[in-house]
Amino acid sequence: MQPLTGVRVLAVEQYGAGPFGTMYLANQGAEVIKIENPRDGGDMSRAVGPYFLGPGDSEFFQSFNANKHSMTIDLQKDEGQQLFHELVKTADAVSNNLRGDVPEKLGLDYNSLKSVNPKIVCAHLTAYGRTGSRSNWPGFDYLMQAEAGWFSVTGEPGTPPARFGLSVVDMMTGLAMAFGLVSAVVAARSSGTGRDMDVSLFDLALHNTNYLATWYLNEGVVTERLQRSAHPSLTPCQLYKTANGWIFIMCNKEKFWPILCQKLNRHDWVNDARFKSFKDRLQHRDNLQEMLDNELSKKSTEDWLNIFAGSVPASPINNIQEAMENPFVEERGAIHEFANPSKPNETFRMVAHPIRSGGDAPLRKPAPKLGADTERILDELGLSKTRIKELQDLEII
Repeated sequence: MQPLTGVRVLAVEQYGAGPFGTMYLANQGAEVIKIENPRDGGDMSRAVGPYFLGPGDSEFFQSFNANKHSMTIDLQKDEGQQLFHELVKTADAVSNNLRGDVPEKLGLDYNSLKSVNPKIVCAHLTAYGRTGSRSNWPGFDYLMQAEAGWFSVTGEPGTPPARFGLSVVDMMTGLAMAFGLVSAVVAARSSGTGRDMDVSLFDLALHNTNYLATWYLNEGVVTERLQRSAHPSLTPCQLYKTANGWIFIMCNKEKFWPILCQKLNRHDWVNDARFKSFKDRLQHRDNLQEMLDNELSKKSTEDWLNIFAGSVPASPINNIQEAMENPFVEERGAIHEFANPSKPNETFRMVAHPIRSGGDAPLRKPAPKLGADTERILDELGLSKTRIKELQDLEII
């Protein structure tokens, strides 16, 4: 029994942000049913290359849709809406990550569905919100990073503005939607009344400027990029040179500074007035960088990690290959094998879900083929095989 066993979510979703959020729900046992259009190939990410397990089964799609189910319904047709409403009667929530003006048009909001199921929760993930001047604007992760200021604090000074290497706004907004959905389902099960829950890529990106925003709003401070990915106030917290490359050190508590000095065999630095506190070290950051570079360059990154282990927060700078082949990843069991839905008797691998639920084994069901669960779900709703065939012929499913 996973924590969300017994929760049914109808997900009108595609691509990244929405599917990432509902995958968290599916991985915790929720029955997430992707509602896909039978006429356009379903979720567009099924065709996102360049790597595929089989026709219409991209590795990109698999990365966002494990442990889900797929049902095809054309929501733009009246009979498709009727069928969808029958499903809503059985569900706890409806989620979508459509353009802001689309959910109401497709009848995916609470006002449209409360007469069908008063307890239904409608979770909306949009680019700029469902109201306001940008409600009909398309929008994507990198645009949000650019407008919310993320580019301006990412990368090295003097280089072109840079984005994060991953679509973190999409992923974090998906998680925010999942959290809002579950929160509202808990309330609905208690009160008997559902609601709309809204999150947008823009709002999430803006909110995650966090203390940098607070500093500006109250102190007028505009934080800018710093050399070597340094923290704006805590020092040492940045990249430093070693004999064979780089190491990232984060002495983000005062107690770590004397420990670092000890591990470097530079006990004289502990009582150096220039480095007594974060404030002092920040004032002398450039001097400290040079001094640390000199000491750290005497050994390899690997040597220092062994010396610092468990005492000084430090990390190597890995590429994706090195990250996946890290022995600690194997120790954690952080890569799982999944059955290849396109090639019987073969498997493929993906990074494991990060939430570990008690002693329960993690779910490892690959993403579904388009419409794989349509007939099963319709049968559960009581539709006859004759009626199902009629809906197929009408391209409703």
